[in-house]
Amino acid sequence: MIESRVSPRRRRRPGQALRTGATVLSLAAVLTACSGASAGPSGGNSNIVQGTGQITHVPAGERQPLPDLSGETTEGEELDLADYRGGILVLNVWGSWCAPCRAEAPNLVTVAEDLAEDGVQFVGINTRDLDAANARSFDERFGVPYPSLYDPSGKLLLQFPKGSLNPQAIPSTLVVDPEGNIAARALKPLTEEELRSAIEPVLAEAAGTTEK
Repeated sequence: MIESRVSPRRRRRPGQALRTGATVLSLAAVLTACSGASAGPSGGNSNIVQGTGQITHVPAGERQPLPDLSGETTEGEELDLADYRGGILVLNVWGSWCAPCRAEAPNLVTVAEDLAEDGVQFVGINTRDLDAANARSFDERFGVPYPSLYDPSGKLLLQFPKGSLNPQAIPSTLVVDPEGNIAARALKPLTEEELRSAIEPVLAEAAGTTEK
């Protein structure tokens, strides 16, 4: 559990408490912390196939775009996901405090290293860690080779439109195709095999496009 020091009480501006409460409630609606709570396909699209274990695959012509997400990483550097457009991106939402995130971390690291030569890139979104040092310790412990956007309050996650194929749990993983559209979503900690199975169809699509 992360301990936080109590700071001196400050006078709040009118409406500040209401805005803070609304943000917390909105984030709670989006995320289920370390949960296996299911979430079905978005928008009532019957052509979206949701596999067992809360992994959803979306046909190429029916995918929704990943929101424009950018900010500071856990290392204090600027990162913009738009720079990853043109290649396959795996986006993992995690927290150092989350036991399922720790369980899947070695699988993410293995697949990230194995598929780097195929142009598959990984980025994390670290959320609800009140101190970025906790996230950096996590990365060091598991040898995570890719960066993570630092999102302690969940503001980046709230940029996913309501009803979209958003990351509704921690951990969550999205596979984004070269056009910047979400091709798959997992609302569970992934085994190495599950992660590869989510990425491989998008790799096959990209290879087919290249050959044409």
